[in-house]
Amino acid sequence: MTTFKNSPIRMQRLLVVVAVVLFLVKLLAWFLTGSVAILTDALESTVNVVAGFIGLYSVILSSKPRDKEHPYGHGKVEFLSSAIEGLLISLAGLIIIYEAINNLIHPHELKQLDAGMILIATTAVVNYIVGHYCVKHGEKVNSPVLISGGQHLKTDTYSTLGILIGVMLIMLTGLKWIDSVAALVFSFIIIFTGYKIIRKSVSGIMDESDQSIIREIVGLLNANRKNEWIDVHNMRVINYAGFYHIDCHLTVRHYINVNEAHALMDELTDMFYTHFNSRVEFFVHIDGCIEKQCSICAVENCSKRREDFQGHITWTYENIISNSKHYLNSKAAGL
Repeated sequence: MTTFKNSPIRMQRLLVVVAVVLFLVKLLAWFLTGSVAILTDALESTVNVVAGFIGLYSVILSSKPRDKEHPYGHGKVEFLSSAIEGLLISLAGLIIIYEAINNLIHPHELKQLDAGMILIATTAVVNYIVGHYCVKHGEKVNSPVLISGGQHLKTDTYSTLGILIGVMLIMLTGLKWIDSVAALVFSFIIIFTGYKIIRKSVSGIMDESDQSIIREIVGLLNANRKNEWIDVHNMRVINYAGFYHIDCHLTVRHYINVNEAHALMDELTDMFYTHFNSRVEFFVHIDGCIEKQCSICAVENCSKRREDFQGHITWTYENIISNSKHYLNSKAAGL
Protein backbone atom coordinates (compact mmCIF):
# COMPACT_ATOMS: atom_id res chain seq x y z
CA MET A 1 0.00 0.00 0.00
CA THR A 2 2.81 2.41 0.80
CA THR A 3 4.44 1.74 -2.57
CA PHE A 4 1.14 2.38 -4.35
CA LYS A 5 0.60 5.69 -2.55
CA ASN A 6 4.16 6.93 -3.10
CA SER A 7 4.28 6.00 -6.78
CA PRO A 8 2.13 8.96 -8.02
CA ILE A 9 4.21 11.32 -5.85
CA ARG A 10 7.46 10.21 -7.50
CA MET A 11 5.90 10.53 -10.94
CA GLN A 12 4.52 13.98 -10.20
CA ARG A 13 7.93 15.15 -8.97
CA LEU A 14 9.37 14.07 -12.31
CA LEU A 15 6.66 16.06 -14.09
CA VAL A 16 7.55 19.20 -12.12
CA VAL A 17 11.25 18.91 -12.95
CA VAL A 18 10.54 18.28 -16.65
CA ALA A 19 8.05 21.18 -16.79
CA VAL A 20 10.52 23.67 -15.31
CA VAL A 21 13.41 22.61 -17.57
CA LEU A 22 11.33 22.63 -20.75
CA PHE A 23 9.80 26.01 -19.87
CA LEU A 24 13.28 27.52 -19.62
CA VAL A 25 14.30 25.94 -22.94
CA LYS A 26 11.21 27.35 -24.68
CA LEU A 27 11.83 30.79 -23.20
CA LEU A 28 15.34 30.66 -24.65
CA ALA A 29 13.93 29.66 -28.04
CA TRP A 30 11.48 32.59 -27.97
CA PHE A 31 14.25 35.00 -26.92
CA LEU A 32 16.39 33.85 -29.84
CA THR A 33 13.65 33.97 -32.49
CA GLY A 34 11.04 36.50 -31.36
CA SER A 35 8.37 34.13 -32.76
CA VAL A 36 4.89 34.56 -31.28
CA ALA A 37 4.16 30.92 -32.17
CA ILE A 38 7.11 29.82 -30.03
CA LEU A 39 5.90 32.24 -27.35
CA THR A 40 2.62 30.31 -27.55
CA ASP A 41 4.50 27.14 -26.65
CA ALA A 42 6.32 28.87 -23.80
CA LEU A 43 3.09 30.29 -22.36
CA GLU A 44 1.52 26.84 -22.35
CA SER A 45 4.56 25.57 -20.50
CA THR A 46 3.96 28.09 -17.71
CA VAL A 47 0.73 26.18 -17.17
CA ASN A 48 2.73 22.94 -16.98
CA VAL A 49 4.91 24.42 -14.26
CA VAL A 50 2.04 25.82 -12.15
CA ALA A 51 -0.10 22.72 -12.64
CA GLY A 52 2.87 20.52 -11.81
CA PHE A 53 3.33 22.09 -8.40
CA ILE A 54 -0.43 22.07 -7.71
CA GLY A 55 -0.57 18.44 -8.77
CA LEU A 56 2.38 17.53 -6.55
CA TYR A 57 0.64 19.06 -3.55
CA SER A 58 -2.61 17.26 -4.38
CA VAL A 59 -1.06 13.78 -4.75
CA ILE A 60 0.81 14.24 -1.47
CA LEU A 61 -2.45 15.24 0.21
CA SER A 62 -4.48 12.48 -1.44
CA SER A 63 -1.98 9.85 -0.25
CA LYS A 64 -2.75 10.62 3.39
CA PRO A 65 -4.85 8.00 5.15
CA ARG A 66 -8.47 8.73 5.94
CA ASP A 67 -9.16 10.37 9.26
CA LYS A 68 -12.07 11.51 11.42
CA GLU A 69 -12.69 14.60 9.28
CA HIS A 70 -12.22 12.73 5.98
CA PRO A 71 -13.71 9.24 6.44
CA TYR A 72 -13.37 8.47 2.72
CA GLY A 73 -9.79 9.74 2.47
CA HIS A 74 -8.38 12.75 0.61
CA GLY A 75 -8.47 11.44 -2.95
CA LYS A 76 -11.03 13.98 -4.18
CA VAL A 77 -8.39 16.72 -4.05
CA GLU A 78 -6.86 15.22 -7.20
CA PHE A 79 -10.02 15.99 -9.15
CA LEU A 80 -9.92 19.58 -7.89
CA SER A 81 -6.26 19.91 -8.87
CA SER A 82 -6.98 18.47 -12.30
CA ALA A 83 -9.84 20.96 -12.79
CA ILE A 84 -7.51 23.86 -11.89
CA GLU A 85 -5.01 22.60 -14.46
CA GLY A 86 -7.77 22.49 -17.09
CA LEU A 87 -8.73 26.10 -16.29
CA LEU A 88 -5.10 27.23 -16.53
CA ILE A 89 -4.70 25.48 -19.88
CA SER A 90 -7.81 27.23 -21.23
CA LEU A 91 -6.59 30.58 -19.90
CA ALA A 92 -3.24 30.07 -21.65
CA GLY A 93 -5.12 29.41 -24.89
CA LEU A 94 -6.99 32.72 -24.56
CA ILE A 95 -3.75 34.62 -23.90
CA ILE A 96 -2.22 33.01 -26.99
CA ILE A 97 -5.19 34.16 -29.11
CA TYR A 98 -4.63 37.73 -27.93
CA GLU A 99 -0.90 37.59 -28.68
CA ALA A 100 -1.45 36.06 -32.13
CA ILE A 101 -4.01 38.66 -33.17
CA ASN A 102 -1.79 41.46 -31.86
CA ASN A 103 1.12 40.07 -33.90
CA LEU A 104 -1.03 39.98 -37.03
CA ILE A 105 -1.80 43.67 -36.60
CA HIS A 106 1.72 44.65 -35.51
CA PRO A 107 4.15 42.08 -37.00
CA HIS A 108 7.74 42.03 -35.80
CA GLU A 109 11.03 40.71 -37.13
CA LEU A 110 11.87 37.03 -36.74
CA LYS A 111 15.45 35.84 -36.27
CA GLN A 112 17.55 32.72 -35.61
CA LEU A 113 14.66 30.44 -36.53
CA ASP A 114 16.95 27.47 -37.13
CA ALA A 115 18.30 27.55 -33.54
CA GLY A 116 14.80 28.01 -32.18
CA MET A 117 13.55 25.00 -34.16
CA ILE A 118 16.23 22.73 -32.71
CA LEU A 119 15.37 23.75 -29.15
CA ILE A 120 11.62 23.39 -29.66
CA ALA A 121 11.98 20.03 -31.40
CA THR A 122 13.96 18.75 -28.42
CA THR A 123 11.21 19.79 -26.02
CA ALA A 124 8.61 18.03 -28.19
CA VAL A 125 10.44 14.70 -27.98
CA VAL A 126 10.90 14.95 -24.20
CA ASN A 127 7.28 16.03 -23.71
CA TYR A 128 5.88 13.08 -25.62
CA ILE A 129 8.01 10.46 -23.89
CA VAL A 130 7.27 11.78 -20.39
CA GLY A 131 3.58 12.43 -21.21
CA HIS A 132 3.00 8.94 -22.60
CA TYR A 133 4.63 7.30 -19.59
CA CYS A 134 2.69 9.57 -17.23
CA VAL A 135 -0.71 8.71 -18.77
CA LYS A 136 0.02 4.96 -18.66
CA HIS A 137 1.17 5.17 -15.05
CA GLY A 138 -1.79 7.39 -14.12
CA GLU A 139 -4.23 4.86 -15.60
CA LYS A 140 -2.49 2.07 -13.71
CA VAL A 141 -2.83 3.79 -10.32
CA ASN A 142 -6.06 5.63 -11.27
CA SER A 143 -4.64 9.11 -10.63
CA PRO A 144 -6.58 11.95 -12.36
CA VAL A 145 -3.68 14.34 -11.77
CA LEU A 146 -1.14 12.11 -13.52
CA ILE A 147 -3.53 11.35 -16.39
CA SER A 148 -4.42 15.01 -17.00
CA GLY A 149 -0.78 16.05 -16.64
CA GLY A 150 0.34 13.40 -19.12
CA GLN A 151 -2.41 14.27 -21.58
CA HIS A 152 -1.39 17.91 -21.35
CA LEU A 153 2.24 17.06 -22.13
CA LYS A 154 1.21 14.96 -25.14
CA THR A 155 -1.05 17.75 -26.40
CA ASP A 156 1.85 20.13 -25.88
CA THR A 157 3.90 17.84 -28.14
CA TYR A 158 1.34 17.98 -30.95
CA SER A 159 1.03 21.77 -30.73
CA THR A 160 4.83 22.07 -30.73
CA LEU A 161 5.06 19.97 -33.90
CA GLY A 162 2.48 22.24 -35.53
CA ILE A 163 4.44 25.30 -34.53
CA LEU A 164 7.61 23.74 -35.95
CA ILE A 165 5.82 23.23 -39.27
CA GLY A 166 4.73 26.86 -39.16
CA VAL A 167 8.27 28.08 -38.50
CA MET A 168 9.58 25.93 -41.36
CA LEU A 169 7.01 27.47 -43.71
CA ILE A 170 8.08 30.95 -42.61
CA MET A 171 11.70 30.07 -43.39
CA LEU A 172 10.74 28.70 -46.82
CA THR A 173 8.27 31.41 -47.86
CA GLY A 174 9.21 34.47 -45.84
CA LEU A 175 5.52 35.02 -44.99
CA LYS A 176 5.52 36.32 -41.40
CA TRP A 177 1.74 36.07 -40.95
CA ILE A 178 2.08 32.24 -40.86
CA ASP A 179 3.57 32.69 -37.37
CA SER A 180 0.35 34.19 -35.99
CA VAL A 181 -1.94 31.80 -37.87
CA ALA A 182 -0.08 28.79 -36.46
CA ALA A 183 -0.43 30.24 -32.98
CA LEU A 184 -4.18 30.79 -33.47
CA VAL A 185 -4.80 27.25 -34.71
CA PHE A 186 -3.06 25.62 -31.80
CA SER A 187 -4.58 27.99 -29.24
CA PHE A 188 -7.96 26.43 -30.00
CA ILE A 189 -6.48 22.93 -29.62
CA ILE A 190 -5.11 23.99 -26.24
CA ILE A 191 -8.48 25.39 -25.12
CA PHE A 192 -10.25 22.18 -26.17
CA THR A 193 -7.74 20.11 -24.18
CA GLY A 194 -8.44 22.29 -21.14
CA TYR A 195 -12.18 21.76 -21.57
CA LYS A 196 -11.82 17.96 -21.67
CA ILE A 197 -9.72 17.94 -18.50
CA ILE A 198 -12.24 20.19 -16.70
CA ARG A 199 -15.14 18.00 -17.84
CA LYS A 200 -13.54 14.81 -16.53
CA SER A 201 -12.56 16.46 -13.24
CA VAL A 202 -16.05 17.82 -12.61
CA SER A 203 -17.55 14.37 -13.25
CA GLY A 204 -15.25 12.96 -10.54
CA ILE A 205 -16.08 15.73 -8.08
CA MET A 206 -19.81 15.20 -8.71
CA ASP A 207 -19.46 11.41 -8.27
CA GLU A 208 -20.62 10.76 -11.81
CA SER A 209 -21.02 7.06 -12.42
CA ASP A 210 -17.88 5.48 -13.87
CA GLN A 211 -19.39 3.08 -16.38
CA SER A 212 -16.09 1.48 -17.32
CA ILE A 213 -15.37 0.44 -13.71
CA ILE A 214 -18.89 -0.92 -13.19
CA ARG A 215 -18.60 -2.91 -16.42
CA GLU A 216 -15.26 -4.26 -15.21
CA ILE A 217 -16.94 -5.31 -11.95
CA VAL A 218 -19.80 -6.94 -13.87
CA GLY A 219 -17.34 -8.99 -15.90
CA LEU A 220 -15.53 -10.07 -12.74
CA LEU A 221 -18.79 -11.15 -11.08
CA ASN A 222 -19.99 -13.14 -14.07
CA ALA A 223 -16.60 -14.86 -14.43
CA ASN A 224 -16.35 -15.82 -10.75
CA ARG A 225 -20.00 -16.42 -9.87
CA LYS A 226 -20.74 -18.66 -6.89
CA ASN A 227 -24.07 -20.47 -6.59
CA GLU A 228 -24.57 -19.01 -3.12
CA TRP A 229 -24.50 -15.47 -4.58
CA ILE A 230 -28.07 -15.65 -5.79
CA ASP A 231 -28.12 -12.06 -6.98
CA VAL A 232 -26.24 -8.75 -6.91
CA HIS A 233 -28.00 -5.44 -7.52
CA ASN A 234 -28.17 -1.74 -6.57
CA MET A 235 -24.44 -1.33 -7.22
CA ARG A 236 -22.88 2.13 -6.89
CA VAL A 237 -19.22 3.03 -7.35
CA ILE A 238 -17.53 6.25 -6.18
CA ASN A 239 -14.05 6.97 -7.48
CA TYR A 240 -11.76 8.56 -4.88
CA ALA A 241 -8.84 9.06 -7.28
CA GLY A 242 -7.22 5.67 -6.93
CA PHE A 243 -9.60 4.05 -4.45
CA TYR A 244 -13.10 2.80 -5.16
CA HIS A 245 -15.97 2.89 -2.69
CA ILE A 246 -18.49 0.25 -3.77
CA ASP A 247 -22.01 -0.25 -2.42
CA CYS A 248 -24.16 -3.18 -3.48
CA HIS A 249 -26.86 -5.58 -2.34
CA LEU A 250 -26.03 -9.30 -2.20
CA THR A 251 -28.95 -11.74 -2.20
CA VAL A 252 -28.42 -15.00 -0.29
CA ARG A 253 -30.72 -17.75 1.00
CA HIS A 254 -33.14 -16.14 3.42
CA TYR A 255 -32.88 -18.85 6.07
CA ILE A 256 -29.11 -19.01 6.66
CA ASN A 257 -27.67 -17.47 9.83
CA VAL A 258 -25.71 -14.24 10.14
CA ASN A 259 -22.31 -15.96 10.25
CA GLU A 260 -23.01 -17.91 7.05
CA ALA A 261 -24.21 -14.76 5.27
CA HIS A 262 -21.13 -12.88 6.44
CA ALA A 263 -18.86 -15.64 5.09
CA LEU A 264 -20.50 -15.33 1.66
CA MET A 265 -20.02 -11.55 1.79
CA ASP A 266 -16.34 -12.05 2.66
CA GLU A 267 -15.86 -14.25 -0.41
CA LEU A 268 -17.29 -11.47 -2.55
CA THR A 269 -15.22 -8.69 -1.02
CA ASP A 270 -12.01 -10.76 -1.00
CA MET A 271 -12.38 -11.29 -4.73
CA PHE A 272 -12.54 -7.52 -5.30
CA TYR A 273 -9.72 -6.73 -2.89
CA THR A 274 -7.50 -9.08 -4.87
CA HIS A 275 -8.59 -7.74 -8.27
CA PHE A 276 -8.18 -4.07 -7.33
CA ASN A 277 -4.99 -4.61 -5.34
CA SER A 278 -6.70 -3.56 -2.08
CA ARG A 279 -7.68 -0.19 -3.66
CA VAL A 280 -11.31 -0.69 -2.76
CA GLU A 281 -13.68 -0.62 0.19
CA PHE A 282 -17.06 -2.33 0.27
CA PHE A 283 -20.38 -1.71 1.94
CA VAL A 284 -22.47 -4.79 1.21
CA HIS A 285 -26.11 -5.03 2.21
CA ILE A 286 -27.32 -8.61 2.62
CA ASP A 287 -30.77 -9.43 1.20
CA GLY A 288 -32.73 -12.62 1.76
CA CYS A 289 -34.06 -14.31 -1.37
CA ILE A 290 -37.75 -14.31 -2.29
CA GLU A 291 -39.80 -17.19 -3.68
CA LYS A 292 -39.85 -16.05 -7.32
CA GLN A 293 -36.03 -16.08 -7.36
CA CYS A 294 -35.95 -19.86 -7.02
CA SER A 295 -35.73 -20.21 -10.82
CA ILE A 296 -32.38 -18.31 -10.89
CA CYS A 297 -30.95 -19.94 -7.75
CA ALA A 298 -28.50 -22.81 -8.37
CA VAL A 299 -27.97 -23.70 -4.70
CA GLU A 300 -28.17 -27.48 -4.38
CA ASN A 301 -30.29 -29.31 -1.82
CA CYS A 302 -32.25 -26.20 -0.87
CA SER A 303 -34.98 -27.22 1.58
CA LYS A 304 -37.07 -24.10 0.78
CA ARG A 305 -37.05 -24.41 -3.01
CA ARG A 306 -40.44 -23.79 -4.66
CA GLU A 307 -39.36 -23.92 -8.31
CA ASP A 308 -36.67 -25.70 -10.30
CA PHE A 309 -33.52 -23.82 -11.28
CA GLN A 310 -33.86 -22.57 -14.89
CA GLY A 311 -30.71 -20.50 -15.38
CA HIS A 312 -28.60 -17.69 -13.99
CA ILE A 313 -29.34 -14.07 -14.61
CA THR A 314 -26.43 -12.62 -16.60
CA TRP A 315 -25.42 -9.47 -14.78
CA THR A 316 -25.05 -6.42 -16.99
CA TYR A 317 -24.31 -2.77 -16.38
CA GLU A 318 -28.00 -1.97 -16.84
CA ASN A 319 -29.44 -4.54 -14.43
CA ILE A 320 -26.76 -4.51 -11.74
CA ILE A 321 -27.29 -0.79 -10.98
CA SER A 322 -31.04 -1.31 -10.65
CA ASN A 323 -32.42 -1.19 -7.11
CA SER A 324 -34.54 -4.29 -7.66
CA LYS A 325 -34.03 -7.98 -7.02
CA HIS A 326 -33.68 -9.97 -10.22
CA TYR A 327 -35.78 -12.91 -11.30
CA LEU A 328 -36.79 -14.46 -14.61
CA ASN A 329 -38.97 -12.18 -16.75
CA SER A 330 -38.30 -9.23 -14.44
CA LYS A 331 -37.69 -5.86 -16.09
CA ALA A 332 -34.58 -5.39 -13.94
CA ALA A 333 -33.13 -8.61 -15.32
CA GLY A 334 -33.45 -7.34 -18.84
CA LEU A 335 -35.17 -10.50 -19.99
